[in-house]
Amino acid sequence: MFYVYLIKSVSCPEQKYIGMTGNLRQRLEDHNSGRSLHTSKYRPWQLVNYIAFSSKNAALEFEQYLKSGSGSAFSNRHFWK
Repeated sequence: MFYVYLIKSVSCPEQKYIGMTGNLRQRLEDHNSGRSLHTSKYRPWQLVNYIAFSSKNAALEFEQYLKSGSGSAFSNRHFWK
């Protein structure tokens, strides 16, 4: 399985991050331990939501969609509450 995940900083709640991984537990641990350069200064992170895909390509496409203008509006309405 491949996961598109949404995380939010606990210390700075306005900081949000969307990513894709094949190992969700390990990736969240990476974010919280500082092994990800893009998220290390806003630790700790909490998982807000995730969507599972059987296809890596489908997960990548959905991640890119969520990072687009219309996808950002969609995720703000449905996931970031």
